[in-house]
Amino acid sequence: QVQLVESGGGLAQPGGSLRLSCTASGATFSSDGMTWARQAPGKGLEWVSSITKDASNTYYTESVKGRFTISRDNAKNTVYLQMNSLKSEDTALYFCARGIAYIQYWGQGTQVTVSS
Repeated sequence: QVQLVESGGGLAQPGGSLRLSCTASGATFSSDGMTWARQAPGKGLEWVSSITKDASNTYYTESVKGRFTISRDNAKNTVYLQMNSLKSEDTALYFCARGIAYIQYWGQGTQVTVSS
């Protein structure tokens, strides 16, 4: 049974930063890519970023390029999302997921609220 547990969400001011973490258990973490997605209030799920299993490639949706950085530590079974220069439109429930083109498992999500 694969489990993904996100943490690090909270309240940030516009222009501020947060770092999300997602720790995986139950399967070989380093054998698969990982993805972050988000769902803003009243909106559908939006893909945010992905990273390949060996971190050789990273991908971002246009709206977060230059502000967010995805990384992973396979020794710690953890993927991160460093979010800088936060905007109100980044407010959402953030999920991590196992896989890139094919999502196998989802975490429960961590709330990020950007507000002054």
